[in-house]
Amino acid sequence: MKLYTRTGDEGKTSVIGGGRVRKDDARVEAYGTVDELNSYVGQAVAVLLKAPEEKLQQLAERLILVQHELFDCGSDLCYAAPSPDKMKVSAEMTERLEVWIDESEAQTPPIERFILPGGSESAALLHVCRTVCRRAERRVVTLGVDQPYPDEVRRFLNRLSDFFFAAARLANAALSVPDIEYERGAAVFRRREP
Repeated sequence: MKLYTRTGDEGKTSVIGGGRVRKDDARVEAYGTVDELNSYVGQAVAVLLKAPEEKLQQLAERLILVQHELFDCGSDLCYAAPSPDKMKVSAEMTERLEVWIDESEAQTPPIERFILPGGSESAALLHVCRTVCRRAERRVVTLGVDQPYPDEVRRFLNRLSDFFFAAARLANAALSVPDIEYERGAAVFRRREP
């Protein structure tokens, strides 16, 4: 099998059930940004797997599952006319992220203010994932202005960006690296009671 097909040389690509569209079509931008996010997640996994801390190994395992689910997101976004029976992203996937967020939050010190992205290398990469995930979510919202898309993908991406934030804080905590608060910010966070 050859890796190149030459079918995209004219700046168009195929979407499922929609023929050929420009490579800058909103649908292609959406699933392309999800693909970009997946690459950053892979980079974060590579760094986390080098760390000896058990919490970071578990986090790497979770991120590998997220990578598979990001492929599911991309697949669902490829449909010009999404059909519920063909979609892979489910509400259960989004709900599992909420459980992971709560577990991570319980293992980190409370925060009151916004924090600067960074700290450890692992946390810095997870913050990059968070911001690219937010961009992917925005691309999906833009897609929805003129074209149909599966709603659960948007919800999943929204929750996933929250998970990346919690995971970045967990990585710093596991490595005993403090988060750095944005010093000119007001107290905006309140820890929820279980």
